This record gives sequence, C-alpha cells and structure tokens, in this order.
Amino acid sequence: MTTFLQLHFLTSYPPACLNRDELNRPKTGVMGGVPRLRIASQSLKRAWRTSDVFWEKLTGRIGIRSKELGRKIKMALLNGEALDELVKVEPLQKGSDGKLTEKQATEWAWMIVSKFVDKKIKEDDDADKDEEAKEKGKGKKAPKSNVNKDTLKSEQIVFYSREEIAAINRLILQLREQCKAPTEKQLSEIIVREAGGTADLALFGRMLASSPDYNVEAACEVGHAITVHKVAVEDDYFTAVDDLNKHEVDAGSAHIGEQGFAAGLFYLYACINRDLLIENLDGATDLADNTIKALVEAAATVAPTGKQKSFASRAWASYILAEKGTRQPRSLSVAFLKPVKSDDMLQEAIQKLEETRTRLDTVYYGHEKEISLPSESLNALEGTGNLNALLNFLIR
Repeated sequence: MTTFLQLHFLTSYPPACLNRDELNRPKTGVMGGVPRLRIASQSLKRAWRTSDVFWEKLTGRIGIRSKELGRKIKMALLNGEALDELVKVEPLQKGSDGKLTEKQATEWAWMIVSKFVDKKIKEDDDADKDEEAKEKGKGKKAPKSNVNKDTLKSEQIVFYSREEIAAINRLILQLREQCKAPTEKQLSEIIVREAGGTADLALFGRMLASSPDYNVEAACEVGHAITVHKVAVEDDYFTAVDDLNKHEVDAGSAHIGEQGFAAGLFYLYACINRDLLIENLDGATDLADNTIKALVEAAATVAPTGKQKSFASRAWASYILAEKGTRQPRSLSVAFLKPVKSDDMLQEAIQKLEETRTRLDTVYYGHEKEISLPSESLNALEGTGNLNALLNFLIR
C-alpha cells in the first residue's frame, strides 16, 4: 500500500503581490462564488527549491531546470568552464586542451542538449507534399530540431539531474582531450530515466514532451494556495522623488506608478507519495527523509519573492496539520467553500479545517476503529506543537 503524507498549511500574508498575473496584479481565483487571492503552485515550488532552507539541507542533491544549459556546455568545451558549480557535482578536471573551434563547440553542445529534447519533427506532415517534393527530386523537408543551433536554447525547459550534469561534465573532459565529435554511445550515457540522487527532480518530476521515455513522475503534488476569505485587490498609487531636483523648474515627481496588492490568510495543501519518492531516489531512504523535511520546512517558512522588496511580505505558517497513511488523499479546501468572515479569522479557519477533517473521516471511515489518520499539528496561535516533532512524525 502506498504511504501518503498530507500537509495542510494556514499562512497569513500582509499587503503584498506575491504572485502576479499578466496585468501585473495579484493572481486571483473564484471559489464558493467569491473572489480569492491565489498563489500558483509553480510559484510556490520555485520559491521552495531555490530557497536557502532547501539548499542548506540538500547540498549537492539539487538539479538544474533551464533552457540554456547548451550555452554553458559550449563555454565549457571552449575553455573548461566547469558545470560543477551549478549543482555542486564532481568538479571538471582540466586535461590536455585540444583547443576546439567555435564551430566544433557549438555543434557538439547542440548534439548534447538535443539528446534531452530532440525528436526529429518534420516541418510538414502532409504526405502529399512529401510525395510532391520527391517527384521534384528534392526529397522530404529537413527535420526541425527542438534546439536552436544558434543560441543553443531548447524550446522546452528541461530539468537536468545532478547525475546528468556530472555525466555531461565527464563527456566535456573527454571531448576536450580527444578533440573528436561525441559518439552516439557517449551521448546515450548522459541522460538517465530516473531522478537518481536529485531531490527536487524526485519531488517535482520531469516531463519531456519530445522524449517521454525519460519522464520522471513527480512524488509531490502541490495545490494552489488560496485565501479562506473573500478579497478585493487594491491599487497602490506611488511616486518617486528625484534627490537632485530642487524644484527650481519642475516640482513634480520623477516617477509615478501603480501596483495592485491585497492581504490574505491562505490555505495550502500538498501531498507527498513517500514510496514513489524513495523509488525516484533509487531506494535512498535517508535522502528521501531529508528531502521531506527540507520541503516541509521550506513550505512553512519560505514566501514567494514577488515584489518582496516593496512589501516585505515574509511569513511563516501559523498552523500546520500533517497526516500520514495509506488512504486516498484529499484536500480540505471544502472547509473554506463558505468564506471565513470572523473577526478572529485564523482561529475560525483552524476550527473549520479540523471540523471538516473529522466529519469527512467520520462519514467515510466511521465504521473503523481509527476514524482519522495518524497526525501531528503545529498551532502558533495557541503555542502548541513544534516543527521538529512534526517533521519527525512524517519520516517515522
């Protein structure tokens, strides 16, 4: 049976613009017929995996997510600029330098990056046109690559594991020493089907649309954080003053701007498939436990960085409920389908969340001896529970 770790957070943010839409305003969503503030899961996961908390606890176990690794590979081929600093992998040791040409470095970097995303795609799949081209002696149209050969940028963002970065490092060393184009065998050895020892890849997965054989199923699901109450986005009209303007000619401001903002108490739900996480990490239970602890601490203490310098909107979760068991997971967002309106919003939100959990468990599992899953909570409002106890509960 699969073990699921379910996490419920209540976090209050002051006026802020944590996650913006295309109009530079806070993201929103309608729930229970009223508008709510929203923080997209992509924004949350990005903030967590790039945080100091995550890096300190998982040093050397974090991958790289980028379209631009090809450019780094080209520079490494030309001058030995190692990739190891990107993910703290085994350093590239310089050997004899074959002094590759710009053309060689570009071509070989393109070949390496293409291994991750390139499936030959015909520019035109129309069979009639292909046949017509044949008759004219021109043959079929050349396949289009998913990597731009000039910029070495891939069309799709790729999540590279630390093992893959290390393998690319080793290949770069070989190519610089031998001054020969990479063989298909060498290229096939740089991409792997598993996350290996890469914690964030094991958690959040990888989807390569053009190379599905190398997809990694995410072990962690993260919902969009949404306020437990109705919100109205407000506008901040602001100006900037020019220090050197002495009002001799123009007494106006040097800049005028407008920024949307709002405050809210957010509910966030996340679920970790612990068995899949361990499988993704090649059975490394200790690493899986450290990954779980790093993720939960980051989720509890790290805020998205949108407009952080303007709003100083850092916040820690005031309430965390952690559950562990083999039952099918479920969010408790239904607790807030009816918006919270109390003057004591946090207390009411905690109460509604716990009551909803109990009632759901009762109607589904009231016939069992243990109605609710084993759980651990942290309640800063009442000063009960603590983070270490909650983390240890999750990995026991």
